[in-house]
Amino acid sequence: GQLIAGPFAAKILAEFGAEVIKVEPPLTGDPLRKWRLLHNGTSVWWAVQSRNKQLVTLDLRQPQAQEMVRRLIRDADVLVENFRPGTLEG
Repeated sequence: GQLIAGPFAAKILAEFGAEVIKVEPPLTGDPLRKWRLLHNGTSVWWAVQSRNKQLVTLDLRQPQAQEMVRRLIRDADVLVENFRPGTLEG
């Protein structure tokens, strides 16, 4: 997830010991990286919301990236996402 609700929920899971893998788009990354208060070019919010998470950069428009995410999801207990309804069903 991006911005607030998804990253916050995943951060809480990570702080309790869950393995959290955050998928970000290439080039721009999570929009939260540039949101509000910046320190050395990166948002303080992003630093807090992304701690204890593994970060992976994938272009989800590409079939290979979609397959990689499907493999990750197979073993997951929880998926936090913020796509439009039905996007992941295709």
